[in-house]
Amino acid sequence: MKLRVGQTLASTVDATTVIVVRWPGDDLEITCGGARMVDPRGPEAGTTGVADPGQLGGSRLGKRYADDELGVEFLCTKAGEGTLAVNGSPLPVKDAKPLPASD
Repeated sequence: MKLRVGQTLASTVDATTVIVVRWPGDDLEITCGGARMVDPRGPEAGTTGVADPGQLGGSRLGKRYADDELGVEFLCTKAGEGTLAVNGSPLPVKDAKPLPASD
């Protein structure tokens, strides 16, 4: 799927919604709960699919999910039960950068 930074994606198996923060320009498959994510304003929008029981780790509101090797990053704007994945590999929650120590 070709995406652009700032684009919103919605799950078809739960309430998860994300915004694309970083995208390499490659054609990658974005899934949530094992089902492809779609444009929330498109004809495929709506919770019509069935989630893969093995991919129900959940997504958390306000967290960033990223894979630095692939160069992808998403911001979760609506939480859900499905696991976010790129090309079948679950995306981990991006860790916050530690602040420098002040003496």
